Amino acid sequence: MVDEGDKAPDFELESDDDGTIRLSDLKGAPVVVYFYPKDDTSGCTKEAIAFTGLASEFAKLGVRVIGISPDDVKSHQKFKAKHNLTVELAADTEKTTAQAYGVWVSKSMYGRKYMGVERSTFLVDKDGTLSKVWRKVKVPGHAEAVLQSVQSLTGD
Repeated sequence: MVDEGDKAPDFELESDDDGTIRLSDLKGAPVVVYFYPKDDTSGCTKEAIAFTGLASEFAKLGVRVIGISPDDVKSHQKFKAKHNLTVELAADTEKTTAQAYGVWVSKSMYGRKYMGVERSTFLVDKDGTLSKVWRKVKVPGHAEAVLQSVQSLTGD
């Protein structure tokens, strides 16, 4: 499991614009990487809408916001279109990136155990180091808290 102060694990994933996103290509500016369980579910939709609502604030600070889930590109594209999302979404269908960040975990619902994504966010600084880590995220107010941390990091 990675923590604050660690180098952010690099990844190269398909993105919702039919391209790829490679974290190492984004060095030189902070990046917000947030992991969420599933497209178009209640909490995940609220989280994506919250980050979209603050997209211009993140952009002013030169920060990219990337949402990652195990859903495929087509699912991401439908999700974005349905909710007018502007955040970038990346497809971790093999779950290798989720595993590298320690967010592919054993979960339990209604007494049934299963593997899934633990909602988590990582603030990667311009040098590729994890500046801040949020695990077991509760959606209300989270995007605002991330923005505040980015503002502290960038001095704005």
